[in-house]
Amino acid sequence: MVGAGIVGLAVAREILRRQPHTRLAVLDKESDIAQHQTGHNSGVIHSGIYYKPGSVKAKACVAGAAQLMQFCDEREIPYQRCGKVIIATEEEELPRLNDLLERGNANGCPDLRIIDADELKEVEPHATGIKALLSPNTGIVDYRDVARAYASDIRKSSGQILTNHEVLALHQRPEGTILETSGGYIQAKRVVTCGGLWADRVARLTGAPLEPRIVPFRGDYYILRHDRRHLVRSNIYPVPDPRFPFLGVHLTPRIDGDIWLGPNAVLAFARDGYRFRDVNFGDLREMAGFTGFLKFARNNWRTGADEMLRDLSKKRFLASLQRYVPELRMEDLVPGPSGVRAQALSDDGQLVDDFIFSESDGILHVRNAPSPAATSSLVIGQMFVDRFEEMGG
Repeated sequence: MVGAGIVGLAVAREILRRQPHTRLAVLDKESDIAQHQTGHNSGVIHSGIYYKPGSVKAKACVAGAAQLMQFCDEREIPYQRCGKVIIATEEEELPRLNDLLERGNANGCPDLRIIDADELKEVEPHATGIKALLSPNTGIVDYRDVARAYASDIRKSSGQILTNHEVLALHQRPEGTILETSGGYIQAKRVVTCGGLWADRVARLTGAPLEPRIVPFRGDYYILRHDRRHLVRSNIYPVPDPRFPFLGVHLTPRIDGDIWLGPNAVLAFARDGYRFRDVNFGDLREMAGFTGFLKFARNNWRTGADEMLRDLSKKRFLASLQRYVPELRMEDLVPGPSGVRAQALSDDGQLVDDFIFSESDGILHVRNAPSPAATSSLVIGQMFVDRFEEMGG
């Protein structure tokens, strides 16, 4: 298994759950598990509202949220069903809000309903809007805790987690696959990869198609000043723009009591570019040479420019938040963390929205696992291992 993020760990755990005598090792290039998307996301347990009915995302999210909460109950991992409101502030957003209700109902999201401005004040006294979609089943958790629990299960089942083992090459041999890593050579009968931000490059080592390719988008957060936490009770989200795959700047309670404000969505200049000044010229050259990225940039330059300006201007960032919580002030926003999202992009410039699994020379790859992959991780593990077993794994 290549990749010790939450999806890779969930797949490894599921393999050992079904095949407890399997000799299994999880390899990761970092010094610890969950160092990238798993350890840098907002911690929301999504209910499944946004996703196209019938898609892998929709099926996996609704079932995954229920399984994840049950897992947290069993392992005594702290989580909260704090709920969520998706707020419309303008009349033109109301049709999209109703579409989200219909989509969520089609996906089986529990207890969704539209509330008016008065009821919104009861749910979120400091928020403003003309209507909102209320999702009481949306929750929050620290996904690092979940990943550590998955890792514990793997080790208890005699699996190994080998950090500081970056995969440099894969060599097919009659007796299996030889993985050349920074920590030495490892022979495996079967290989599964969940490379996250490097998913396309790991797959490419096996001769898999170049597309879809990963383009990194950074999201920066502010943290709400501690004495102003009372302004936010639950997750407060905007009505999303259907032209763009990200959900917009929102307000998110954290399991440790913090309130995260954000994120924006700007092109990262490195696959692990968590800061504006983090630049990898090799990553940039690869993006510049990719026709799909150039088409995407040409079609979305205006949105990209707006996001970049908001990233550089705290005033613009604050204005986006004040649309939903007008009482927020400049001094309430404390610089916070950043995350980088691995977004798969096709060669025609389209953002790949659903989960993508592929096979190359008997090696199974997770090529795209964007949000809500963490929420869906247990179900993704089950789906992936079903396919793995069909291949004779």
